[in-house]
Amino acid sequence: MNFRDFLQNNIVYLDGGMGTLLQERGLRPGERPETWNLTHPEIIEEIHRAYYDAGSNVVSTNTFGLNPFKFSDSELEEILIAAIKCANAARASTKNKKEKFVALDIGPSGKLLRPYGDLDFEDAVKLFSKVAILGEKHGADLVIIETMNDSYETKAALLAVKESTSLPVIVTNAYGEDGKLLTGASPEAMAVMLEGMGADAVGANCSLGPRQLRPVIEKLLEYSSIPVVMKPNAGLPRELDGKVAFDISPEEFAAEVASLVESGVRAVGGCCGTTPEYIKLLVEKTKALSPKKIEDKEITAVSSFTHAVKFDTAPILIGERINPTGKKRFKEALLDNDIDYILGEAVKQEERGVHILDVNVGMPGIDEKEMLTRAVTEIQSVVNLPLQIDTADTSAMESALRRYNGKALINSVNGKEESMRAVFPLAKKYGGTVIALTLDENGIPPTADGRVAIAKKILNVAKEYGIAKKDIIFDTLVMTVSTGADAAKATLDALREIKFGLGAHTSLGISNVSYGLPARDAVNGTFFALALENGLSAAIMNPYSQDMMKTYYTYRVLKGFDENCIDYINNSWLFESSTEAKPKPVEAAPESCSSELSYAIEKGFKDKAKEATRHLLTSHAPLDIVEKEIIPALDKVGTGYENKTVYLPGLLMSAEAAKSAFNVIKEVNLPSSASNNITFVIATVKGDIHDIGKNIVKLLLENYGFNVIDLGKDVPKEEVLKAVVDNKADIV
Repeated sequence: MNFRDFLQNNIVYLDGGMGTLLQERGLRPGERPETWNLTHPEIIEEIHRAYYDAGSNVVSTNTFGLNPFKFSDSELEEILIAAIKCANAARASTKNKKEKFVALDIGPSGKLLRPYGDLDFEDAVKLFSKVAILGEKHGADLVIIETMNDSYETKAALLAVKESTSLPVIVTNAYGEDGKLLTGASPEAMAVMLEGMGADAVGANCSLGPRQLRPVIEKLLEYSSIPVVMKPNAGLPRELDGKVAFDISPEEFAAEVASLVESGVRAVGGCCGTTPEYIKLLVEKTKALSPKKIEDKEITAVSSFTHAVKFDTAPILIGERINPTGKKRFKEALLDNDIDYILGEAVKQEERGVHILDVNVGMPGIDEKEMLTRAVTEIQSVVNLPLQIDTADTSAMESALRRYNGKALINSVNGKEESMRAVFPLAKKYGGTVIALTLDENGIPPTADGRVAIAKKILNVAKEYGIAKKDIIFDTLVMTVSTGADAAKATLDALREIKFGLGAHTSLGISNVSYGLPARDAVNGTFFALALENGLSAAIMNPYSQDMMKTYYTYRVLKGFDENCIDYINNSWLFESSTEAKPKPVEAAPESCSSELSYAIEKGFKDKAKEATRHLLTSHAPLDIVEKEIIPALDKVGTGYENKTVYLPGLLMSAEAAKSAFNVIKEVNLPSSASNNITFVIATVKGDIHDIGKNIVKLLLENYGFNVIDLGKDVPKEEVLKAVVDNKADIV
């Protein structure tokens, strides 16, 4: 039977832990488990068979760490052939008569992707593609991508499998106790992105026991219109009589997981600490249950690398300032390749409270594909808002979508046949919610009925590509009211019919309405209010517009979206009399130093941090800059990280900005008192090629003045000890 069909109609039982059982059978510390497919195939086959006998429909090959960072190309294929052979032999010899499948197991690379680490996104895609191609070639029935703790690496792995094979693919991530991935993604963000990209199932594995993992699974069930998968640990590990034991019994495990199967989880198994006994009891506990129907949640949403933005009843604000149209300074920044100006605009709009950022860099003299891709990746390193990729160039659109970390809003498609046939395949491949303009080969219809007819045509063509109505947001096109008395009325009538008649979400570029008129802000604000009452879901707008922001916050109060008027009260400073809203008040800078450097470090602006440091050095002592600017800024970011208001990417970008500032100070011979003169030797131990944690620690220690000697990864203990002695290290 085809696995996709089986998944749609059955509760699917996966296997349990492999590493736990290999350790029991003699796997040594530092020894690579994947090599046992060659050296101890009888043991690997025995473990697979035990899971099949326990009731598993799917066993995962012993290939979790099989990647080109650890093994040569010839070793990859040799080990993978042996791994699939072991699983197939177990399938053939099991007593279990159920449907059985072999899954190629793909785990994380052990590296962070740029800009937070040194692994390029495309290199990650190639790495995972190499393994996936071999898996399909040698007979795997499906792929399970598991234990991923970074949304960007997850995207690279899924893209690799989808591009290079035709195999079904399950994706499960490892969530922490805060319910998020290491790099900050929520379950909602992962569900939105992975479903959009075409995963066959999405879920969570490892990290936690079933009870602790329940809130994550419940969020996945709420947002996912595809099957949800759960593979928790057997609780937390502890030492018992010199051996590793786990604190949740098979009976407790089965009871907890079974209750989530009743809630709709479709595929279940175990991770660290679970054995065939856990799976056997889980099968027995759930054998009387029927699979709960998988329903389309009809959620319209986009996501960043941290969170999802859902289009619902409350209006969504899309900041329009990253766009060269009518913006002389922005055009200069593009021509001068001044990326920091663009990043500054992103941060300022985030601070103004927009939910999504429009990114448009199209203008003469610019390589739009290169600049749009760069802008998208760098903006995502300093803000965590979802982005609207705004371009008419489908080559630039694909390049930016490919590198985007999340599910993007795509601006735009229209009713022209050429436009739909170019944009919809990209939206389907990379996942995205598409802004659809109600115009076609005949231009913009003057009537509402004409625009609604184009909307219906767009929905029909989108359906051909497997794109649902929930992933189309219609823009009924704002015309300048000074050119026609009925211009606004036609837009609003079409908006109302599409929202309440067709049941689709809507968007408008508000400021177009007032071109050529004086006091444009007043016209924009009033038109915004009318559009909201007629079914506007999202507005592409200027967040510095006082009247627009007044309309937004007062509308939310009057419609009951702002409980106890909290947001209105907190943003009342916006309503002070002025043509444009003033910048949000900030705390006064310390008398001894400007706050520009601190701000650059907190936001992760490396180039701005350099400039600010050079400026400060003309009037301040180097040591004062370190003590009163760099260290306090890092402390503030560190506190945010501890309090879960700053995530790992933000922490790393801030550390890089601080490092660039510190390097400028070193150029002018920083006094030795600025360094703590402590030597720190750091390495990743022999047998481990994961160096994410090491690199984070190294970067932060260097910023605090430690002399860090980094020995790299996979380092023998003798080499570590020698470095400690040779360098008279204080800490290792």
